[in-house]
Amino acid sequence: MDWIARTNEELKKQFAGRYTVRREKEHLVLEGGSGDWQEIVEAGFAAARAAKGNIKGCLVNDVRFTGEQPKPMRLPNIEDQALEGMKPDVLVIGGGVVGCAIARELTRWKLDVLLAEKECDVALHTSARNDGMVHPGLDLRKSKLKYWYNKRGNEMYDRVCGELEVPFARTGQLLCFPKGYTPLLYLFKLYWNNLEIPSVVLKKKALYEKIPDLDTKLGCALLFPTAGSVCPYGLTIAFAENAIENGAVVSLNTAVLGMELEDRMIKSVRTNRGTVYPKVVVNAAGVFSEDVAAMAGDRFFSIHPRRGTNSILDKKASHLSLFNLSPILISHLVGSHTKGGGIIRTIHGNLLLGPDAVETPEKENFATLRDSIDNVLHKQRQTIGELGHGQIITYFTGVRAATFEEDFVIRRGLYTENIVHAAGIQSPGLTAAPAIAEDITRMVLDQVAAEKNESFNPHRKAIVNAAELPEEERSALIAENPDYGVILCRCEQVSRGEIAAALKRPLPCDSVDGVKRRVRAGMGRCQGGFCGPQVAQVIAKELNIPLEQVRKSGAGSEVLLGATKGGDTHV
Repeated sequence: MDWIARTNEELKKQFAGRYTVRREKEHLVLEGGSGDWQEIVEAGFAAARAAKGNIKGCLVNDVRFTGEQPKPMRLPNIEDQALEGMKPDVLVIGGGVVGCAIARELTRWKLDVLLAEKECDVALHTSARNDGMVHPGLDLRKSKLKYWYNKRGNEMYDRVCGELEVPFARTGQLLCFPKGYTPLLYLFKLYWNNLEIPSVVLKKKALYEKIPDLDTKLGCALLFPTAGSVCPYGLTIAFAENAIENGAVVSLNTAVLGMELEDRMIKSVRTNRGTVYPKVVVNAAGVFSEDVAAMAGDRFFSIHPRRGTNSILDKKASHLSLFNLSPILISHLVGSHTKGGGIIRTIHGNLLLGPDAVETPEKENFATLRDSIDNVLHKQRQTIGELGHGQIITYFTGVRAATFEEDFVIRRGLYTENIVHAAGIQSPGLTAAPAIAEDITRMVLDQVAAEKNESFNPHRKAIVNAAELPEEERSALIAENPDYGVILCRCEQVSRGEIAAALKRPLPCDSVDGVKRRVRAGMGRCQGGFCGPQVAQVIAKELNIPLEQVRKSGAGSEVLLGATKGGDTHV
């Protein structure tokens, strides 16, 4: 009996014959039908395990899902010919942290680079909807691409963030254990030493000196000093801005709708803004990477979307931990589909709780459910009991792009020659992004000859954060431009000058949320309740548009309806 027959026998036993697998060229196809999405995912895991080592590709999910159907991909409401006829050397599809890092890395070479992002800004999906942790790699194994990209990426963060002037801190991660586990910590330390992850054993006294409010059930910990925190959307924006400064073109509100193929080659790519003719396509489309692969005739993997909800606490709770905290889960050591969430110290000083992990057929449903918030909070109270609902100032949900192999897909096309995939990017994708960008660039250069770009400048000047300047420098800045002395966002101490500067960057920014992501106006406890109207006024003035045209985010999200009673007051 061959491995496919054995796999079908196992699927029959486990799922009563609802699923079967067959080999198609160099990948495996799962077929059948069910209205239970969770069961479909479990069948996919079982089939992917069986296929390991037997095929070059991955598992493709062709099961008919008979439950409530997810909505189709949201598309921009723009249709024009802005890109018609363009012939870039490289078309990067997807403006998340990986896509933007790739675009920047490609500009180290004399290449015409076009990045297409379907949203009104970069980093609006997974790259903005995560915890911002730079992982040490605790739950990764050397057999996975994730391990190697995480290791390299982690080592690159100090340099990359320094070049781009993106705040980054090695906050460290504490993995906390119950009382009595101290002797075992030295064995665990050996395990992680073998993975080249440095750690320090903290006994009870040292642990409680660092985290006085830790739950008394916990009595020891391992400290992983290479863990860190970064602003994920801030880093993505910085990658995009530096790419533009070095010659790349970033086209927002641009969705890929189809491709023309000939002799295993992509000849053209159709978008809502015209047809382009790239030499090479880079697929960094997140949860839609399998759709791009299908358009390119290179569908050899599938994505099963995974929701995760995070809650952000008021800075008044920030004293509870100066570290990233996680309670011990033995599943970390034997393999799990989620890190299980934790208490994350963000780069801006808030504590973040989460995420959880919920399988879903929906790729763009970012709704935040009460059960998810409650479950995450309940779990993290086992680490710090003082956590409570009253400390939460906002929450958000992201959708991660997991493959059934639970690993990255970083490779040239299997069936189509001029496509390179950066797919299946879930955690630790943020950590791995700089390393992924280097390897994807090498794969592109194998197909397009290019000279080094001697004028490449890796340095990007960030928007001045006036509140963090020494008093003398801040006074000098205000003397030069009094707008930096006018505080519009009191929670985060953001000045009018910073908001105006955010609207004049290389990457277009013309919305309230766009300003929020760049300078944090509206990120504080009031969540823009006080500064939001003033931010809108600054946008209207700086962009010379009517106040009624100022948007919260994308098209159709205008903040105001119009003037009331014919006067100057708006609603």
